Amino acid sequence: MSTGNAAIRGAEHFGTISVAMVTPFTKDGAIDLDAGVALAGHLVDKGCDSLVLAGTTGESPTVTLEEKLDLLRAVRAELGDRAKLIAGGGTYNTAESIEICRASQQAGADSLLVVTPYYSRPSQEGLVQHFTAVADAVDIPVCLYDIPSRSVTPIAPDTVRRLASHPNIRAVKDAKGDLAAAMELIETTDLAWYSGDDPLNVAWLASGATGFISVIGHMAADRLKALRDAYDKGDVAEARRIAVSMVPLQRAQARLGGVTFSKAALKLRGIDVGAPRLPIIEPTQAELDQLEQDLQDAGV
Repeated sequence: MSTGNAAIRGAEHFGTISVAMVTPFTKDGAIDLDAGVALAGHLVDKGCDSLVLAGTTGESPTVTLEEKLDLLRAVRAELGDRAKLIAGGGTYNTAESIEICRASQQAGADSLLVVTPYYSRPSQEGLVQHFTAVADAVDIPVCLYDIPSRSVTPIAPDTVRRLASHPNIRAVKDAKGDLAAAMELIETTDLAWYSGDDPLNVAWLASGATGFISVIGHMAADRLKALRDAYDKGDVAEARRIAVSMVPLQRAQARLGGVTFSKAALKLRGIDVGAPRLPIIEPTQAELDQLEQDLQDAGV
């Protein structure tokens, strides 16, 4: 019987075990909806109760709006209500982000993942106005995505507090890793928190996070679920053991990058989702050999 150690805030909108799913392409580079539907079903069968479509690992910068919506509609038609579908809607252009988010809502998204505007390096007041404009434009929950390693600009704690008052802003995907600051925000706001950094998954659960939005989950969604279940039951040692078993996958992702790692690893397991679009590239043979060893070391 669960003792309920894991938080459940936000699970009704964003799930608990989510994978930032790759966008499959055919050999000629077109979007492969059949492969996308099949992969989504596979991940849900393995334990995901949520999927992010057209996020960073879904190659959102090089996937057109029409392609994003086609994939979202196809996965929704296949999965029904078996999983929450979170649409990636963030760009460095506020007007474009609003367009994507509105269209994604109409196409059937349950919620939205909106990354900090990258490249342009807005001020904190600019972030407040950007996220507020996006959240004002839709009627479904928004998850802020804080990843300064990519966006350069972090979302400051005071900015998060301001944004938490918006009725549509309901969660944060944290790839910044400031556990102390996040714990305070989790305790003093109504925002749900999600780990955006797989090596910290256990630490995030202990800090009050609801779950994970993972990349290595392409290979180990069942283990992520088992990890959270163990923590929820109070078996922290088992949760830690499961987390350590996935370290080779984390190292491979760090070495290759999320898209290259995920697509190559899936192919090694017999799930061909095509090559990335430029500027992301496939691994070299040497890198592929090392990846195969990593998968074996992780027991997947």
